[in-house]
This record gives sequence, structure tokens and C-alpha cells, in this order.
Amino acid sequence: MNPPAGEAAILALERPHPVLWTLYFIRSLLTGPLFFLTLPLLYFRYQTLRYRFDREGIHMTVGLLFRSEVNITYARIQDIHLSSGILQRWLGLADLQIQTASGTAGAELTIEGFKEFEAIRDFLYARMRDAREKTTHTPPPLPHASGDDAVTLLLAIRDELRQTRELLQTRSGKASQPGPHV
Repeated sequence: MNPPAGEAAILALERPHPVLWTLYFIRSLLTGPLFFLTLPLLYFRYQTLRYRFDREGIHMTVGLLFRSEVNITYARIQDIHLSSGILQRWLGLADLQIQTASGTAGAELTIEGFKEFEAIRDFLYARMRDAREKTTHTPPPLPHASGDDAVTLLLAIRDELRQTRELLQTRSGKASQPGPHV
């Protein structure tokens, strides 16, 4: 089964848009004297940032010396947030913050550097819903009992409940009072 055209475009995404490097450069400039420290760090981040969207989930790797890999299946996704600062909006970017039920306060994964952020969000929501529908279990059907078996079972339950009620009444010190018969 071939994915729809929009899905195929999302599944083909691996590298962030080149305008992310522009955003990183501007952020480095805004650090003032720390420019010469932050620029190489953000450059290596930009060069090593890789994403993979597949049938199972999202995979992200980043880092040169300290490599970080994050893999999240669609079934684990609890919520998706879009956020963009003034520079990101100006450049047409946004961050997708993926939250799971891991117990952490922040996002488990942040997808950054794509201009197709709304399409990615919609794709992830669709995959998240599909994964939940597949994992939703319907209870197995009850075995079919004949009419006589059902009546016998109900009578046994009635008798057990009556004995339990009488035992509780004698323990509480009340005399066995005639009650409504079931």
C-alpha cells in the first residue's frame, strides 16, 4: 500500500531546512561575546541533526562527540505542541514538541528546522490515532450458554449471595430477619 502524497513527503524528510542554519547563526549573534563559542556548537548540531519518520515512529539523532538518539513510537505519543518565536515565525519555522507518558515535565523530542511543521503535526496526529486504534483491545466474546445453563448459574449466584447476607447479619449480631426473597 503506497502512502498518500503528503505522507510520502513527510516520510522522505531527513534533514532540517537550510534556513535553520540561519536561525542558529542569528541566535549565536544575539549571545554577544559568546558568539565564538555558540556558533561552532550550533553548526555541529545543524550538520548532525537527522530525522527519520517511518511506519513505527520517529527517530532523531544529533551530535558529533556526544551523540544523542531518540526513538518514539507513534503509540507512545501523548500530545504534540507547536511553538515558534519571533525569529522562527519570520523564517517560517516552528518547533514540534512531542510529549509522551514518560513522566518528564518537558518534551521527550523536539522536531525543529522544518517549514512543513503543520503537515508533520497532522501526519503525527493521524499516526497516533491509528496506533491507538490498533492497540485498543475489545473484550473477547462471552461463551454462549444455553438457557438451562444460564438459569442454573443465576440460581447458584442467588444462593451464594443469600448465604453471604445471612452470614454477615449473624456476625453483626442481628437476628436473621426475613427479607425480600430473591
